This record gives sequence, structure tokens and C-alpha cells, in this order.
Amino acid sequence: MLEAQDSKHRETAVLTALIGRVSPLRLVEPAPVNADLDQILAAGLRAPDHGRLRPWRFLLIRGDARHRFGDVLAESLRRRKQEVSESGLQSEHDKPLRAPLIVVVAAVVRDNTKVPAIEQIVSAGAAAQNMLVAAHALGFGGFWRTGDAAYDDHVKQSFGLSANDEIVGFLYFGRIETPGRAKAADPLGVVEEWTGLPAGPA
Repeated sequence: MLEAQDSKHRETAVLTALIGRVSPLRLVEPAPVNADLDQILAAGLRAPDHGRLRPWRFLLIRGDARHRFGDVLAESLRRRKQEVSESGLQSEHDKPLRAPLIVVVAAVVRDNTKVPAIEQIVSAGAAAQNMLVAAHALGFGGFWRTGDAAYDDHVKQSFGLSANDEIVGFLYFGRIETPGRAKAADPLGVVEEWTGLPAGPA
């Protein structure tokens, strides 16, 4: 009886974390460290992985490295937009300071006849989602960002990635100072029943 209750409690906790996670508006110290960070990364490593290629790469950015990441972002923006203002460059440089910890999630795409590149990239995306949910379950906030910088070869090279690799997200983690707003759970327009029968007239 107790085992059944414990199992039900675990199931409820998992669903609460999945459904209740919201991207916060502002994060501050402390970042997840030690056992908490280990669990978040372990959740990422449990992502579906066709062929067991482990195509993921997780790069941790914290402390002064956030300023150096800011330098990379600002240089990336300057290369892409010659007319950008100094204030625009500064704003781009300061983005990594929005949280005490950033995890860059990348897919190191391998040539494989059975596992196409898209499946490896999606696997990295699943790893990112797992980490966001794990952080939420542990009481931390996290949000996912990309933008043009994620697809810039200059940024990829700064992380030791090749042009064929893909950055699927910059994950920001920390303590929630300003919560975000929950998204509507209405499945209208998203969930539909497919019967295999011919569709009726539009």
C-alpha cells in the first residue's frame, strides 16, 4: 500500500514539474551547483538518443566567463550588423549577465546512415527541455534563448564547435526573482484526432 502511494506521489511530482514550469522574467544568484547541478545535467543525459550517439555537448558558463561570452555575442552582432550602435553592442554584451549560470546546449552532429542530423538535433533539444524541467523540480528557474547568435559560425567556433554542429539553446539558470506568466494549456488548434479517413470539404 505504501509503495503504491509513493509511486503515485512520484508520478504527481513529475507531472507537476512538467506542467507547472514557467520561464521566469528575472533570475539572480544562487545558481544550481554541486548535487543540484549534477541532477540537472543527469536529466539532460537521459534524453532520447537514437543509436546511442550521445550527440549532446553541454558547456557551462558562469562567473567571469559570462563577460567573455558577452564579448563573443557583441562581436557576433557587430559582424552581422555593421550599423549597430554602441548601446546595442553593450546590450548584447550584457545578455549573459541575466543569470548566474548559462548552459549552452549543442548537437555535435555526426554522419550516420541510420540517424539523420535532424534526429540528433531534436535529441539535443529534448536534453535542454529535460534540464529546464529538472531545474524547476529542484526549485530553480530557467529559460531558453537562441537568437541569431545561436546560428552564427563565429559563436560556434568560440565554443569549439564546427559549422555543421548546431547550438539548440542557451539555457539560463538561477533563483527566480520575478516569475513569468503561465502559458495557456488550451489544446485548441494543437491537438486533433486523426482517423485515416478522407477529410471532408473545407
